[in-house]
Amino acid sequence: EVQLQASGGGLVQIGGSLRLSCSVSGFNVRDWVIAWFRQAPGKEREGISYISWGESRYSESVKGRFNLSSDSARNEVYLQMNNLQPEDTAVYYCAADSARVYDDLLQEYEYDYWGQGTQVTVSS
Repeated sequence: EVQLQASGGGLVQIGGSLRLSCSVSGFNVRDWVIAWFRQAPGKEREGISYISWGESRYSESVKGRFNLSSDSARNEVYLQMNNLQPEDTAVYYCAADSARVYDDLLQEYEYDYWGQGTQVTVSS
């Protein structure tokens, strides 16, 4: 059974850092695409990053501040978030898919499996 569990959210001040973890079971992180999405209050869910066979990509909104990595031994994916700003406040979700043909890996419809969200709040 495929399961994903996101953790690591919390309250942080402007300019601070957090590291989110996505722990997975039922597959190995090196074999599937793993992505992070976020949803701010009143806004649509936004794809911000994905890692696929060791290669990572980022949305413009987080590029240069966020870094995605994976540990196949622990079967986890990590989202290191630096220089956090109030606009980064959202519920963050990890998602996964095994398909090998994609249109846009920052879109929700590409992913069949989702973890529960973890709240990130950036305050002044």
